[in-house]
Amino acid sequence: MNLTQKAVRRAAFISVPELQAAIAEFLRAWNENPKPFVWTATVQKIMDKISRGRAALETIQPGWSQKKKQKKAKKISIVICGTLY
Repeated sequence: MNLTQKAVRRAAFISVPELQAAIAEFLRAWNENPKPFVWTATVQKIMDKISRGRAALETIQPGWSQKKKQKKAKKISIVICGTLY
């Protein structure tokens, strides 16, 4: 993490223009020496992590992950100038 990234992450901004200026400076510095993002996680690793998270949440609040019954949407008819839409 370079100094500009740290400045944006750790700073406190008292105004929106000040934050915008810091973001613009970060982008300028980043674009001088950009690095591509390389995705290293596999789909299986991501799905395993989701499963572990759901299992942990289930121990905290049992039944949270069960499908809930959805309420049926009410049918609404709109009449404009005597024509039913």
